[in-house]
Amino acid sequence: MRKRLEAVTVRYEEIERELEDPSLSEDIHRLTALSKEQSGLRSAYEKYARYRKMEEEHQEAMEAILSGEEDLAELMKAERKRLEEEMSALEEELRTDLLPVDPNDSKNIIVEIRGAVGGDEANLFAGDLFRMYSRYAERQGWKIQVLDVEEGAAGGYSRISFMVKGENVYSKLKFESGAHRVQRVPKTEAQGRIHTSTATVLVMPEAEEVDVEINPSDLKIDTYRSQGAGGQNVNKTESAVRITHIPTGLVVSCQTEKAQLQNKEICMRMIRAKVHDFYQSQQDEARANERKLKVGTGERSEKIRTYNYPQNRVTDHRIGFTINQLDRVMEGELDPVIEALVHFDQEQKILEAEAADADHR
Repeated sequence: MRKRLEAVTVRYEEIERELEDPSLSEDIHRLTALSKEQSGLRSAYEKYARYRKMEEEHQEAMEAILSGEEDLAELMKAERKRLEEEMSALEEELRTDLLPVDPNDSKNIIVEIRGAVGGDEANLFAGDLFRMYSRYAERQGWKIQVLDVEEGAAGGYSRISFMVKGENVYSKLKFESGAHRVQRVPKTEAQGRIHTSTATVLVMPEAEEVDVEINPSDLKIDTYRSQGAGGQNVNKTESAVRITHIPTGLVVSCQTEKAQLQNKEICMRMIRAKVHDFYQSQQDEARANERKLKVGTGERSEKIRTYNYPQNRVTDHRIGFTINQLDRVMEGELDPVIEALVHFDQEQKILEAEAADADHR
């Protein structure tokens, strides 16, 4: 770890010297890239500087203890203990700071929720999940933009796609992809029996044109008349757009806007995100841990999380985390669940880094 921290220090100071070069102001792209890289290194750089200062103070305390001056030695023993505790805590923080950063963490996301197993009840649960994420986004100061909707016959959604915009959105919601299971008595159940239904969630980082190259000839673009609520424009003009990416078979559609051009722009953002996610999931094995239970068919056996209403319980099966606050979670108080997932992911990465360091020794 010390070798990596020394490398961080060298690189941070190199960037600092380069940023002082007046000619750099003429190269905005280089300036932006260097500033971003330095920002990513700053936490580890500053903490390691503090750590080295503590090491010097610890050495001075040890010398005082061994000096033979009894009063000073007792005082320095307490100081040594304090320094050792602070250094130990700082070491843990530095391990986390040295973990590889997911380049998508700072991006906005596109989320797709579908009612899966359970018919009308699955669609109602999909609606509940959308409301949960909306409330959570509101608490975080994020913005939500609905991109496409297929409402369920009894309420909720058979499918809803939406964008979440804000600071570090993907870093917090990237582990939400998968099958979510609900256990409760449906409103339509006369006998009061508990039913199990599922809805699937897919979270994708927003992809820019530079992130994924899509050949226009690989796209099939269809227009059609909007369905459902939408005012006078419905069924009168072909404003709705559907785009199919032929090589992957991925399909997106949008009819939320009145103008065909706006719906097409939204579809392009959605198809970029889907195609980028499709190819990255195939090529990047490093993301396997966070993608191990990505959304699939929605079968109960693929569940990542269970929402048990009778027991007011939420359980994330990937990490064995349970919280008896389902009512709060459904109101958007997702922090305990998300923090547990992030912490688990960090622990796994630390173990991997330590194993890699051991192999190099």
